[in-house]
Amino acid sequence: MPMAKLKWLYPGMRVKRWLALLILGIFGIAVGLTVLFHLPWMSSIEQQILEWFNGSYTYGALLILLGAACVIVAIRCGLNSVVRAIKPQISSDLASELYKQRSLEKGPHIVVIGGGTGLSTMLRGLKEYSANITAIVTVADNGGSSGRIRDELGILPPGDIRNTVIALADTEPLMEKLFQYRFSWGEGLKGHSFGNLFLAAMADITGDFEESIKEFSKVLAVRGKVLPSTLATVQLKAEYTDGTETVGEAEIPQPGKEISRVSLVPSEVKAVPEAVQAILDADLIVLGPGSLYTSVIPNLLVDPIVEALEQAEAIKVYVCNVMTQPGETTGFSASDHVYALLKHADFRPIIDYVLVNDTPISSWQAEKYAEQGAYPVQLDRNRLENMGLEVVTGSLIDHADLVRHNSARLAEALLRIWEKHR
Repeated sequence: MPMAKLKWLYPGMRVKRWLALLILGIFGIAVGLTVLFHLPWMSSIEQQILEWFNGSYTYGALLILLGAACVIVAIRCGLNSVVRAIKPQISSDLASELYKQRSLEKGPHIVVIGGGTGLSTMLRGLKEYSANITAIVTVADNGGSSGRIRDELGILPPGDIRNTVIALADTEPLMEKLFQYRFSWGEGLKGHSFGNLFLAAMADITGDFEESIKEFSKVLAVRGKVLPSTLATVQLKAEYTDGTETVGEAEIPQPGKEISRVSLVPSEVKAVPEAVQAILDADLIVLGPGSLYTSVIPNLLVDPIVEALEQAEAIKVYVCNVMTQPGETTGFSASDHVYALLKHADFRPIIDYVLVNDTPISSWQAEKYAEQGAYPVQLDRNRLENMGLEVVTGSLIDHADLVRHNSARLAEALLRIWEKHR
């Protein structure tokens, strides 16, 4: 232990100068106090000190101020030196960084349930208000890179989890680009996301998919945690109003067909215990936004998740999608979205509020989306209120090419709802 303490004095540590300044500052304060108050504890040299400064109270006060200044500078610069050695990307204002981190740690316990880009967009805003976020993500994806990894390696599909972890990450833009990078070349690599492969490798190293998510989160300095709704290998099955069925999340959206119900195969699966406990301990629970039948509802097909939602004392908010989704929610109003959610939860009370965008999109955006069969979700307030729900509206979208939620505005709206019932 003594040798370990001496390492602070090794060359290149960049703390010795600040340690010396700290000692000098403390000595200056001690001398100043001696001059100012004629303190007896330095009686052997007190007379000499008083002679140096002619017993002046002014000199004593000045020495105390200079000593205090040295101590403050030494502590501030010493801490900055140590912190930047550990975390080089930290901003120049250490006090602001520390205050921000402490504020985030005191933020509300928020649980978000869903998957896809809608969930990731919302999380980018919420992480600026709290570090106590738990994202519960569906694992029914069977398309693209995730589907290939699932079929070839026998692990849960990592795509939605990767996107959610990155959305909650507090890391450099280059690291985000790396984990979102998708190979466009290479036999066997083409189409795969680097982040998906990283998660697959981590699952093999740790021997546990849930543990691999935790390690991935550490690499990216995630604010909060990401959990799958279940660790079971499941497929999503859709039943259509014409009596036909489809198995596989990627094949479910079919233009011209209307979904009646979705279910898991197998139907009885266990929830991740940590996810259930997070719901019960939450201050605010948010469902959506995201693809209704393939991202949000699959989490509600894990019965312990719904039971926990019913028992939770937190405020529960459903964030309605801005646009309908061809082959999935064609022609759906806001209340249609809510009805589908409640239907798959056996009409248990899992929603208190519905948050809906009320800002119209531009004409050119409307034309662009109409070509794909997508239209703005219409707000039918009376029907929602007749369901016993409170409706909150606001300007929640970005005014860019794509019509999607604005992260900051959406987070602010959700926090206002929570503050109202705090």
